[in-house]
Amino acid sequence: MLTQISVAIIAVAFAVLVFFLIKTLKAATQSLERVTQTLQEVQKTVDELSYEVKQTIRNTNDITVDVQHKMKQIDPVMDTVKNLGEALSEVTYAVKQVSSGMVSRFKQSRVEQKEEPRIRQEVPVTAQDRTFQSYDAVYQNTEAQEKSRSRNWLAYVDTAVSLWHSFRRQKAR
Repeated sequence: MLTQISVAIIAVAFAVLVFFLIKTLKAATQSLERVTQTLQEVQKTVDELSYEVKQTIRNTNDITVDVQHKMKQIDPVMDTVKNLGEALSEVTYAVKQVSSGMVSRFKQSRVEQKEEPRIRQEVPVTAQDRTFQSYDAVYQNTEAQEKSRSRNWLAYVDTAVSLWHSFRRQKAR
């Protein structure tokens, strides 16, 4: 009898074990079906995205080719701008040199003009001579100064033009 009870308990335990094992396997089966379904959805999404990515890459390649073509067309313009910048730099340098020369000459002529009246004042003259001298200084020297200034200006322009021509000839070599 003990063996019969033991066999019955073993049979009941085996039945309970099989029952829970079947329940666990059904749950695992459902989980695997859900995973399969999710993987199928992911595969669809990846396929759609891969198509869109391929289209984007094609468009990017087309844009890159177009940009390269346009950059090649712009290269001569950039070269021209570069050359223009160099020419303007050279002109600026030449003008700077000419203007510094003009300023130094102008300052020197001012110093010389200021020194001349001092010499005249040191020379003793009579009252009548002083009157004539002041009249000449006011009216005749003003005209002479204007003429000399206009002559100086023309001389500066001539100097600047000759420097420019020599600079261009030197650049052409």
